[in-house]
Amino acid sequence: MILFPSRTIAIEVFGFAIHWYGLLYLAGFLLAMVLLPRLQKYRQMSWKKEQWNDLVFWGVLGVVLGGRIGFVLFYEPLYFLQNPLEIFAVWKGGMSSHGGFVGVILVLLFVMRTHLQQIFVLGDIVTVPAALGLAIGRIGNLINQELYGFPTTLPWGITIPGVEGLRHPTALYSSLGNMCIAALCFWHLRSTKKPGMTSVLFLALYAVSRFLIEFLRVPSHSVVDVGVMTLTRGQVLSIMVLLSALLVWWLVQCDKMWCGE
Repeated sequence: MILFPSRTIAIEVFGFAIHWYGLLYLAGFLLAMVLLPRLQKYRQMSWKKEQWNDLVFWGVLGVVLGGRIGFVLFYEPLYFLQNPLEIFAVWKGGMSSHGGFVGVILVLLFVMRTHLQQIFVLGDIVTVPAALGLAIGRIGNLINQELYGFPTTLPWGITIPGVEGLRHPTALYSSLGNMCIAALCFWHLRSTKKPGMTSVLFLALYAVSRFLIEFLRVPSHSVVDVGVMTLTRGQVLSIMVLLSALLVWWLVQCDKMWCGE
């Protein structure tokens, strides 16, 4: 049985509660600020540190706004339509990694709007800190005792207060999976010079890993019946991410690409 911190509040400063989830988000963004300037050499970029810091700033907005809006639209549209002010209550939870993807993509398009040929170059560099950020964020889900899995007899099962039996630590599975994705993307970034292909790898690996882990996770929202089987909303969104990976792959193969190949 795995034991982990069950207190969602990390520290309190003058009566103000600082949650683990917020600290982990901060750690992910700080890690991105450290890694991005060091990774750019693998795509022959020469941005200054200040430029990368600006990108991380916009990335924070993209992840937070995209993640929240994605959760509202993908998972609880009727609830938030009836309670619109709850959209701003982000401290109560409710973020979508798929929505965060959309937010980051919009940020990349905004930042590189005058240099579209560089969009895939920048996307490749972002993959490693993005995967690590996802891994760190899932630790927050674990601490919050949310997004847990179905019952298991495996020795690494976790206990959830008020929930019967040991459960698959699916948030931990996701975290470890994203760490592996980060390692593979780093290897690919170093060994492949063609812009865009590391982005394809990242999107495809994330989509497949998320799709598979969803089979072990207790659905937090209604499932989707596609005829031959039922899929969670996360699986449906993961299929869309996989299709976007195929789209990027197709664009990279085209002769008339932004990257100029």
